[in-house]
Amino acid sequence: MIHSLFIINSQGDVFLEKHWRSIISRSICDYYLEAQRVNPNDIAPVIATPHHYLISIQRGGVSFVAVCMEEIPPLFVIEFLHRIVDTFQLLDEMLDNGFPLATESNILKELIKPPNILRTIANTVTGKTNVSEILPTGQLSNIPWRRSGVKYTNNEAYFDVIEEVDAIIDRSGATVFAEIQGYSWRHKGFTKFLVRIVTEATWDRPINVLTFDAKNIITQS
Repeated sequence: MIHSLFIINSQGDVFLEKHWRSIISRSICDYYLEAQRVNPNDIAPVIATPHHYLISIQRGGVSFVAVCMEEIPPLFVIEFLHRIVDTFQLLDEMLDNGFPLATESNILKELIKPPNILRTIANTVTGKTNVSEILPTGQLSNIPWRRSGVKYTNNEAYFDVIEEVDAIIDRSGATVFAEIQGYSWRHKGFTKFLVRIVTEATWDRPINVLTFDAKNIITQS
């Protein structure tokens, strides 16, 4: 399988490397750089060296080179390298000039679509990428963890109320200490609802905590 991964910038410098099964010297990248100098616009995706196989992709002037010790299906490695590129693209979207901007999973999934077989085929045919050209509508919302414009066909609500019991019991079976804690829930259906509660609880972010503290009523944003 893959022994090492090297990421090379447009100047030919290795600025990141990762080793899994064995440490391979970055001098192995000289074979790739030589092929790049000979024909920079048509680099073979698989380069055979005396003791290794170099499988690579290029994206935005950056080269991702995987090093293998034995023959393996090259398309398997190439697909893995494309997944790594998508992961690096997430870092660009999550920070703006060094400041955390988009960290919610719903927003990131709209910015960079999760890869699948059908989307990969469509991108190959159309030349598009998984990166969205449209800013998600919830990006600047005060509730960015929820996609905007969601509509439900059924007027229903589902709750997962979770309780935990912590107890200490002695050898005779008598309870020395016992405590019951209820926390969090997931819900689906209504965008806003009212529920009265008489015990203490910890809420997810969509719950208006100030309203609950003042009126003992749960309201969802």
